Order: sequence, then structure tokens, then C-alpha cells
Amino acid sequence: MSAILYDTHTAAASLTLHLPDETATLRFGEDLVLALRRGDVVALSGDLGAGKSTLARAMIRTLADDPAHEVPSPTYTLVQTYETLPPIAHVDLYRLSNPQEIEELGFEEATEAGIVICEWPERVPAVLARASLHLSFETAGDGRNVAVTATPEAMARLSRSLSARAFLDTTEPPATDRRRFFGDASARRYETVQRGGATAILMDAPRQSDGAPIRNGLPYSRIAHLAEDVTPFVAIAEALRHHRFAAPKIFAADLDRGFVLLSHLGSDTMLDAAGRTAPERYEAAALTLAALHAESWEPAMPAAGGVVHTVPDYDRGAMGIEVELLLDWYVPRMLERPASPGERAEFLEVWAGLFDELRDAETSLVLRDYHSPNIIWRGEREGIDRIGIIDFQDAMIGPAAYDLASLAQDARVDVAPELEMHLVSAYAAARKAQGPFDAYGFERAYAIMAVQRLSKILGIFVRLDERDGKPQYLRHIPRLKTYLTRTLGHPSLAALRTLYADWGLLDETEARRPR
Repeated sequence: MSAILYDTHTAAASLTLHLPDETATLRFGEDLVLALRRGDVVALSGDLGAGKSTLARAMIRTLADDPAHEVPSPTYTLVQTYETLPPIAHVDLYRLSNPQEIEELGFEEATEAGIVICEWPERVPAVLARASLHLSFETAGDGRNVAVTATPEAMARLSRSLSARAFLDTTEPPATDRRRFFGDASARRYETVQRGGATAILMDAPRQSDGAPIRNGLPYSRIAHLAEDVTPFVAIAEALRHHRFAAPKIFAADLDRGFVLLSHLGSDTMLDAAGRTAPERYEAAALTLAALHAESWEPAMPAAGGVVHTVPDYDRGAMGIEVELLLDWYVPRMLERPASPGERAEFLEVWAGLFDELRDAETSLVLRDYHSPNIIWRGEREGIDRIGIIDFQDAMIGPAAYDLASLAQDARVDVAPELEMHLVSAYAAARKAQGPFDAYGFERAYAIMAVQRLSKILGIFVRLDERDGKPQYLRHIPRLKTYLTRTLGHPSLAALRTLYADWGLLDETEARRPR
């Protein structure tokens, strides 16, 4: 079998690979391109026939998800562009007569738009200086050696990708044909791979550091009980499957390094062909929640290799630190100033009263992100097996109403008031059919947890823009404000409704960027 020899634990910004044959080169092209991001420049040096173009074709075909995609040599055109995601520009500088001509090729524009793969970069020293990764090819028997130098950040990404390949090679059967799948607002990445003739999913979720302490010596992630590695995901997936819910099957997992190979539940979403909520699908998801909340869940859930994950409680500390995201991020954006000490104290006092009202709320396993991006529709199946659940690593034991609010007030797509009421009614009817159910208490908990969740997400979306450079989430804010206005009419929320109105948080004014 062809192999790539490398040290995945290297801390240096250089490494040497031995690619024994063309198959190994093609595999490395997959590994390399999946480590790249928009703005990366990959410089390929080496003699004619050393393998530069073979590697470039493998990279382009991987992003195009087409092993037969036509990739002509850019020797005469100098530049070939590909509408992949992100876009790729394949540049060959062999015939460039003057280094200054690089500007006419649109080099800078290409780096801003996507990824640039450049052969013969020595012809333009500025390209070598700009390169995120520089690969030097040297023939070695029937194969080649490749010396890689890179910026520390780019080398870290490449090393992580090579580690993912090493993990996939240890699975049985070995997984092949890596392709970019999708990411989310977190540090997790996903790829599709082929395993035994079927598509599987690689989750790449490196362990996250706790961050700086912010309260009582604890970082935010500990207070909010956020998953810091893949252990909770593996454990909860196994528990859900044990209770016959459609969570991914775990084929293999490296808990220490953060790789999980899991089954692909499907590609259909909760939305119709026009991107709107599909009532039948949402109702099935609500009824799946009713079935989930009727189960008894032990907090101690086995993961793998004797490791046990204890599902934490969704306690006042976690709920409180979450709603403070609104105070710390959304309020300053709307008021164009931080909240005063008095305003902060009033905010916390109102929420403390609401948390008091949740003391008798029904609790269950709370998945935490039960909405359209994280639910797979499997319409050809029956009952709860129609709903695939894929995002639950941050699950806690808490008020059951939270997940229904997450579904019925979907942050990513409009849910009409009539559909929301139908989902709540269908859920309540199913719960009553299962046995004793406190409908009034659940209604109150639903209103409180809905507003708690919306307040948190408003803060998160502003933080994603301001801190993480992801402004695309701001487009969802008007929808969240509509849900808030809809929900704040509940009698239990009178004090909070007054506070948010006094601060103008629900006004039609946009969340402006700070000056």
C-alpha cells in the first residue's frame, strides 16, 4: 500500500514527506488542499516531471469533488481559474518574462478571492515571500521527496490534516476520498469520506482550551458546560442510539486527538425546496422531542475505552452566563455604550427571578442546538427514525422546554406564529398521551427558556461579527427580535418585557457596527 511518511507531531514550520508513487501524491493533494483557506498561496518548486502538476491537479479535483475534472496545464495561459469553494487559481510562471508582469495576472485579486497554487515561483521572488506553504519536489526512485516549509499557522493546519489521514488509515475498512463537507460557528470541521462503498463523515474537533478565567476562577466554557473535546459527542451519540433515536453511528474515535468517524444520516433538511419551513418535518421533529423527553436519561454515559461522560446540569450558572452575552455584546452595540453598573444589576435581578420560576420545571436531556441546521429529514423512514440528530455535544440535563423553543423559534429560518403554536400543541398532546404532563408549567418554562435562548443568541451573533469577523450571522437578528416580541407577552416575562423595552432592544434599529 502506498504511504506517506511524516511526523504529525512536529512543532517546526518545516517537514519532509516521501511520496513513493503517484497514488501517494494524489492522497497528499487531498490532505493538503483540505488544510487550506482563502488567502493561502502554495508555491510548488522542482524540476520538470517532479510531480508539481500532478499534485496541483489532485488539489483542484478534490475541491471540485470530481476525480475526472479537466485541469489543463497553465504553461501557456499562465493562469487557470476554477470556481471551487473556495475558488482556486492555478498559476505557472515558467514562461513569465518579467517579474513585474505578475500584477497583470491578477495575482493579488486571486489571493483575496481564494487559494493560489503557483508553479515555478522562483521566477517572482515576491510570490515566494507571499507563500503560506512552499513545497520543493525532488525525484527519489519511482517516487519523490517533498520538503515543505510554511508559516507556523499554515503548518499547524497541514499537520492536523495529515493527522486526520493517519486516523482514517487506522479504521476498518480504511476511509478514503476525503472531501470538504461543512463547518459551523465553532472550531469543528467536517469532511465526507468513502468507507466500504458508502459515504461516512469525519468530524475533526481538536480539544479546545478553557480560555482565561472570567468568574470564580473559571473560564466561560466551564461555567456554561461547553464540550471541550469529542468525548461528550461520542457518549451522547451512543446513548441516543441505545434509546432508538437516529444519532450517527460511531465507527471509530480518537478521543485524545479529536477525530470521530461516523455514519452519514442523509442530506435532506427541515426546509422545502424553496428554503422555507416544511410543517410536516417540523411536526415530526417536535414529536421526536416528545418521545425523547418521555425517556429516562442517566447522566453517566459511556464513551469509549472505559471513558465515561457525565452530562452536566443546565444550572443557574450556565443559564446566567449565557444571557449575560446579550448584556456584554448586544446591548453595547444597540446602546452604543456598555451597560452601566445599575443597568447590569437590574438585568441580573430580573433574570434571577425568572430562574427561580424554573425550579419546578420538568427536566430531561437537553440537546441545546435542536434546529434546522442540525436536524436531518429522513422521510422514507417511520416514527422517530425520520429525524436525524447530529449536534448534541453540549447537551445538559435541564428544562425540557428549551429544545422545543429551539425548534419552534428557529434562529436560521422564519417560523410563522401559527406553525409555532401548532408545534407546541402537537408536542403537548403527545406528552399527555404518554402519561401525566403539567401543561401549564411547561408553557411557562417554554416562554422563559425561549427568551433565555434568544437573548443568548443575540449576544453570540454580535460576538461572531465583532470578535470573530463573521458578519453573516447579523442577518438573523431581525428574526430573533420578532420571536422575542412574540414571546415577551407571556405574563411571567412582564418585568423582562419592560426592561428590554426601556433599553430599546427590540426597536427596528439595526445592530450597528462600533465606530
